[in-house]
Amino acid sequence: MIQKIDHIGIAVKKITEALPFYQQQLGVKEVHFEEVADQQVRIAFLPVGDSELELLEPTSKNSPIAKFIEKQGEGIHHIAFEVKNLKDSLKSLEKNGIQLIDKCPRTGAQNKQIAFLHPKSSSGALIELLQLP
Repeated sequence: MIQKIDHIGIAVKKITEALPFYQQQLGVKEVHFEEVADQQVRIAFLPVGDSELELLEPTSKNSPIAKFIEKQGEGIHHIAFEVKNLKDSLKSLEKNGIQLIDKCPRTGAQNKQIAFLHPKSSSGALIELLQLP
């Protein structure tokens, strides 16, 4: 089912404050920005080999990322895995008793189809599955 780790999402209060660490200390040069309005998040994509780091900044106090930071503080928010067929993967997981946050794919950043699994089913880790456009 899983093809590779696509990205690791890191919740931050301000991308402009977090980004210098990754650029100046770790040497990540290329950065791409995108805002996903319906998820109330601004994202900085930092390529690392075949994967990416995503710095996730809330654009609203009511966004899921803002709530995460309020409750947990800044840090790793989720791990995203690429799958070939997201709909089939979700059906299979649900059939096997895995609790889904998203029962149907939705469009996320970079026009990828995404869905999240509930952390209760994955030892406390928020897992995102995605299919490339």
